[in-house]
Order: sequence, then structure tokens, then C-alpha cells
Amino acid sequence: MAGPLQTLLSDMRAPLERDPAARGWVDVVFSYPGFHALTAYRVNHRLWQWGMPHLSRWLSHVARFLTGIEIHPAATLGQRIFIDHGMGVVIGETAQVGDGCTIYQGVTLGGTSLAHTKRHPTLGKNVTVGASAVVLGAIVVGDNARVGSGSVVVRDVPANATVVGIPAHVVAQDGKPVRVVPDRPQVEMPDPNADAINHLLRRLVELEARVEQVERDNGEETWSWVI
Repeated sequence: MAGPLQTLLSDMRAPLERDPAARGWVDVVFSYPGFHALTAYRVNHRLWQWGMPHLSRWLSHVARFLTGIEIHPAATLGQRIFIDHGMGVVIGETAQVGDGCTIYQGVTLGGTSLAHTKRHPTLGKNVTVGASAVVLGAIVVGDNARVGSGSVVVRDVPANATVVGIPAHVVAQDGKPVRVVPDRPQVEMPDPNADAINHLLRRLVELEARVEQVERDNGEETWSWVI
């Protein structure tokens, strides 16, 4: 298990490795609210583990005020996490975020239950969650998965999958596009316009046949009179 210094350095390296806008460790330390929020969380999480929930909660509130990022001190966050920009990010009490995850602004890792149980998502390793995405409930997002911006995820996501939409569905697996199969069987609905046109065509054929028959009958009667 990594010590506090190793964890701090890993939090610092994450934006340097994944954000081309980073101009060095000084830039990260002084200008990255995601790094500030993670650093505050590391302290608050240790206070929570030491049985000081009120102090840790108050300090997390201060960190939210300063960074715009809300991380509950009881949440479990791994190493090398990168919160990019970060304004509006919410990480709930029982959420778990694996090593190497990238979380963009406006992301919510929220709960769907009022019970005092595991009610927030678990992100595997190297998961990317796009801007304003919402991941709800005690679901699991597998390793290396990608959640598209603005998506709402309410079901487990397989490892190495890409999901988008509301509710989110898999559009790629292992880098290959996936054909979307609807959950409900497709019902063929009749086309009233097509039915009307087909009826007119049938009537037209019938009328043409009757006209031809009348013409033939008239021709036979005229021929008989001439003879």
C-alpha cells in the first residue's frame, strides 16, 4: 500500500501525464482544483478513518467551497486519479474509484437508495467518465471503460466498453463498434397511406377489366347487327 508521499506524488503526476495543458508540477500544485480537492480528500479520509466524522465533513465542505468539487470523506479513491477542471463533480459516501481513473467536470457518482448500505458506484481501474455524466446506484463500471459526456448510467458497464446515452448503452466493446439491439421487440405498424394506395390500385385494375369487357361486348353486338 502506497504511503502518503507516494499518493501525493501520484496525484500530482496524473494531470502531468494526461493533460497537455499542464506546464509542470508548479502549475499543477497552484492551478489545478482537481489536485487540491484530492489532497484535501486524502486528509479528510484519514480523519474519517480515525473516527472524526464531523471534522472531516466540515473540512470537505471547505474544500468544496474552494474547489467546486465535493468528495465525501468516506469515499474510497485509488492512486493516479485525475479530476480535470472539476467544477460540479460530486463523489458520494460509498463510491469507489479505482487507480488511474479520469473524471471530467460536472460528473456525479450518486446514490439511489436511502438505506445505510453500499449505494454509490464502483469504478474499476483506468475508467474515464465524460463531462456532466451521471453514474447512479451500487453499480460497477469495469476496468478501462469509457462513459460518454452527458450519459446517465444506471446499470453495470462491462470492462473495456464505451457507453453513451440516457440511459447509457454499450456502443463499443474492446474498441470495436457494437450493433445496438433494442430491448423491446419491434412491432410493424401498418401504413394507412400504403393501404389506401394499394386499395386504389386494386380498384383501378378491376375497372379497367370491366371497361375492356364492356368494349368487347359492344363490339360483338355491333358485328352481329352488321351481319
